[in-house]
Amino acid sequence: MLVLLVVHLIAASLAPLLVQRLGLRAFYLLATVPAAAVAWALAHTAGMLDGRAVVEVYPWVRQLQIDLALRMTTLSWLMVLLVGAVGALALVYCVRYFTADEPGLALFAGVFVGFAGAMLGLVVSDNLLVMYTFWELTTVLSYLLIGHNPASRTSRTAATQALILTTLGGLAMLVGIIMLGEHAGSYRWSQMAADPPTGGYLSIALVLLLAGALSKSAIFPFSFWLPAAMAAPTPVSAYLHAAAMVKAGVFLLALVAPVYADAAIWRPVVLIAGILTMLFGGWTALRQHDLKLLLAYGTVSQLGLLFVVLGAGFRAAALAGVMMLLAHALFKAALFFVVGIIDHTAGTRDLRRITGLRRREPLLFAVAVLASASMAGVPPLAGFVGKEATFEAFFAADRWRWVTLVGVVAGSALTVAYSLRFLWGAFADKAPTRTASGGAFAKPPAHRVSVVFLLPAALLAVAGLAAGLGASGLDRLFAGYADAFPDTDGYHLALWHGLTPALGLSALALAAGAVVFKWTVRPGGWQRLRLPVTGSTAYERIIGWVGRLAVEVTGATQRGSLPFYLGTILLVLTALGSSALLLGGPFPAQGRLWDTPLQLVPAGALVIAAVFAVRAHRRLTAVVLVGVTGYSTAMLFVLHGAPDLAMTQFLVETCTLVMFVLVLRRLPGHFSRRPWVASRWMRVAIGVAVGTVVAGMAYVATGARQATSIATGFPEPAVSYGGGRNVVNVTLVDIRAWDTMGEISVLVAAATGLASLVFAGSGQLRRGLLRPPPLAPPPGRIWLMAGHTVQAGLRSPILEVVTRLLFHTIVLFSVYLLFSGHNAPGGGFAGGLVVGLALVLRYLAGGRHELNVAAPVDAGLMLGTGLLIAVGTGVTAMLFGGEVLQSTLLDAHVPVLGHVHFVTSMIFDVGVYLVVIGVILEILRSLGSEVDRQEQAEWAQTEAVARRDEEELV
Repeated sequence: MLVLLVVHLIAASLAPLLVQRLGLRAFYLLATVPAAAVAWALAHTAGMLDGRAVVEVYPWVRQLQIDLALRMTTLSWLMVLLVGAVGALALVYCVRYFTADEPGLALFAGVFVGFAGAMLGLVVSDNLLVMYTFWELTTVLSYLLIGHNPASRTSRTAATQALILTTLGGLAMLVGIIMLGEHAGSYRWSQMAADPPTGGYLSIALVLLLAGALSKSAIFPFSFWLPAAMAAPTPVSAYLHAAAMVKAGVFLLALVAPVYADAAIWRPVVLIAGILTMLFGGWTALRQHDLKLLLAYGTVSQLGLLFVVLGAGFRAAALAGVMMLLAHALFKAALFFVVGIIDHTAGTRDLRRITGLRRREPLLFAVAVLASASMAGVPPLAGFVGKEATFEAFFAADRWRWVTLVGVVAGSALTVAYSLRFLWGAFADKAPTRTASGGAFAKPPAHRVSVVFLLPAALLAVAGLAAGLGASGLDRLFAGYADAFPDTDGYHLALWHGLTPALGLSALALAAGAVVFKWTVRPGGWQRLRLPVTGSTAYERIIGWVGRLAVEVTGATQRGSLPFYLGTILLVLTALGSSALLLGGPFPAQGRLWDTPLQLVPAGALVIAAVFAVRAHRRLTAVVLVGVTGYSTAMLFVLHGAPDLAMTQFLVETCTLVMFVLVLRRLPGHFSRRPWVASRWMRVAIGVAVGTVVAGMAYVATGARQATSIATGFPEPAVSYGGGRNVVNVTLVDIRAWDTMGEISVLVAAATGLASLVFAGSGQLRRGLLRPPPLAPPPGRIWLMAGHTVQAGLRSPILEVVTRLLFHTIVLFSVYLLFSGHNAPGGGFAGGLVVGLALVLRYLAGGRHELNVAAPVDAGLMLGTGLLIAVGTGVTAMLFGGEVLQSTLLDAHVPVLGHVHFVTSMIFDVGVYLVVIGVILEILRSLGSEVDRQEQAEWAQTEAVARRDEEELV
């Protein structure tokens, strides 16, 4: 099964290239891929007869209980046959349906084959989370197929509607799957079925699960998206809406029915929704003039019938449902193919404009009659076997079965009526009168329908006849699924059961359907009967209300005010945090204010700096005071015995202070002066509330721990497994290396985004243009290479001398921190920050030109190199048979150096080191060098304007 999925993936990837090279003939080659699935399923027919499931399990994400578990039973075997056979015939049909110059044909071919693979994965997945993944793949790919013609607004609207509805249902279904899986302790259906939950928990989970099935199979109240999806090309309609996508919900229902059908909530939801869908779809189909829409509403009606029989929850109904599942795929796909041929032949699908086609295309007419007869339930076709089995199943003493039987017979009569309407509309001779819309009758062209064009529909129609004649043989196959239900009624599929009540009901449905057709074929008032609100109208209104609500919410919240945004976020945080504190518990009985009274000194400095920072009027003063709070926090780390955290806090606080200062150059020196009004008191209140709530949450979270901290188990493996005595650094580069990988990836993205925003404003996006050409050394002795480029009044000789003396020492110290961090305080992050501070010192002393002399490398290149090294470390471990990011200890005796102890995670730390340097260099070049250049350009422009004005005055 996995091989088949991989083959579908490869074929979908190569399909666009094949279509570009081979043209329409590529569809013949692509058709062999789903045909291979059919051959594989047929090869396992003997196993299905014996009740043996085909199982393949491949470990995947063990921590989330997700393994690639594939399992084929009788139900999924039938679905594999239908998905593969109809998919292969649809691809063959595409050869004559499309023209060589069809826009987007190459992409269409790839998406179609990809959809076939996704549907195959859906029906063979035993793990419901994996099935959900394929479920959503079919949603996305069907969106692309329905919207094949992007120039058509109808196609775009229909594709979006299908995407929204099926995605919402799928998300609800995912919650239901998680509820059931968490209860069972496994997400594999073969294991979940052994321990179903009970009570209200089960009811909620089933309602959520059924929401996905109802939306996917266009069952009431989601029926309206399927007819709208008829804007798709006919091969898509024949496949997705007859044998594949809409069958996904039916398949899910049939899969879980043997286990959950006896739940209290099950039958009311399934049977009521199914009967309403069947009656609504059949009645609406009789009002359609577009042959494709007629079949679409007929599909809705048939899906309702499938929901009723497969969801009824007993053996006879299940057996009838599987037979109807097969019959529906055969006759409905064939009829969609017929409609596509009629559209090509007559140039229209409007049944009021088609006449004389029966005599012109007798073979096409014969195929349509065969498929329509199966849809109507005429013997000896598969549709008749399924309908009679359905009547027999519900012909029992239970009251709910009698009510269901009445609905099923009424729906079957409507099916007969719209089947006759289809044949009459497509092939009957009509009087040469003009339609109400003014359209004249279409005249078929001179050419005949080609054999390749007609062959897919003919094969499916004949298969429907063969399935009816071979009903007894199919009974042995389908019994493998039906026997999963607890009751044993002894019913068997057969073409002839004698003169039974079910046969009488079949005759009644045929006769009543003929009468309804005869009544509706005449123009009358019944055609003007409309529901006050249709599903499409309700959908459009809801979407309109949601759009209006979005506008109102956006207008109320998106005011362009950063204080307002921040205040809203903090208020929400306060509300949620305070609610959790008030409702939660138990709280720690007693706390500890300090470990040593000396901690009161930095704590007091922190509080005082925070208060004065709020009251500061100058921006720079406020930034410095905020920095004091950070340094005070670092001192608390020192006194608490955390040197690594303290050093990192000191370095980060210093770098942050520099960044703030760089930004403040473009802002006024003072905050805006505002009177002491209610808004300022409001800000003070929000700040106090947030501080109180966050402090309370931290106090409760740290004091309410009951389990042993996971960190207590880190020191021993840090030495034995990670090869280092600094637990903090080993945690970052080994034990929790995935977290560090994510963090440096965020750093790269943030630095790139910041630089893009700054450089985009200047119109210079190439870093090579932002750096000046190499500078020629000036004559005489200088302390800094580019020091002469700074104006004399802005130079500081003392700072230049100190920079010259300390720069290389600081860089060397950063290298020491990098390599010693595995066993002592330090590491790649701290070392990179130290190099960053050295570059800051060089920039402050010599300006932007000196920065380029100090670091003549592209910051983006350094960021990418660091990330590549970090990722490469993980990949290299896999190449040697280990896990991702697994460390290896290397001990060797090297001449002169002696014993050398090396850990491969050190290479990962080098990547972190380079990423941090690249981030700071990017910030210095964007907020520093580029802002300098912009200021100089603005100053030069101002000077030029002043000189011009002065010259004009002179």
